[in-house]
Amino acid sequence: MRNIEKLQTLLPLGYIFLVILGIIKESIYYYQLGINITPYSSIMDILISPIATITSHPIFMICIILIFILHYKLPKLLVKYHHKEWVQKTFELKNTSIEKKSLLSEDEITNEYILISIKTLCSILISLFLGFGIGGGYFLSKKIERNELKYNYKLNYNDSKSENVYIIGTNTSYYFYLTEGSSTVKIAPVASIRNLEIIKNKMLTK
Repeated sequence: MRNIEKLQTLLPLGYIFLVILGIIKESIYYYQLGINITPYSSIMDILISPIATITSHPIFMICIILIFILHYKLPKLLVKYHHKEWVQKTFELKNTSIEKKSLLSEDEITNEYILISIKTLCSILISLFLGFGIGGGYFLSKKIERNELKYNYKLNYNDSKSENVYIIGTNTSYYFYLTEGSSTVKIAPVASIRNLEIIKNKMLTK
């Protein structure tokens, strides 16, 4: 019961932390492409930004899930092997000596290892989100410079015009893209687009 109450307390704080990471990641990614994403983002975009990032690629999503599972199990594993000297040396508890650590109660040890697990999880998530934003924006900007983009989508506008495009990203209100033969980043309201066609669908192409 106590664990459920702790989880209920941590979940909102955890999601706020992920939202902040999502905003930072999006800002860094789009900034490298010359876009200030904030004016184009709605409250809904901000709230779903971590979910959009995590689900943007299957490998990234699997990694995030495994990291959460690992850090959920980590405190129990550390408590189980707390008597091992290497565990006590690796994870300093309250800056006490090894002799004093052995005198800590089981609840104190568990709480300390939970705190360590949370800190480690936060550090890893910060690294992943920042890396995803910096790396994604950098490599895409280089592809634009070298004209190496593959225009796998076709935007059909409400005025019946169409263009082959590379989709940089989307949110609830705007498409961010480049048209074939141009290195200019374009931003179009979702309302101006009739539909989006996938020209080359790798999942359906044999």
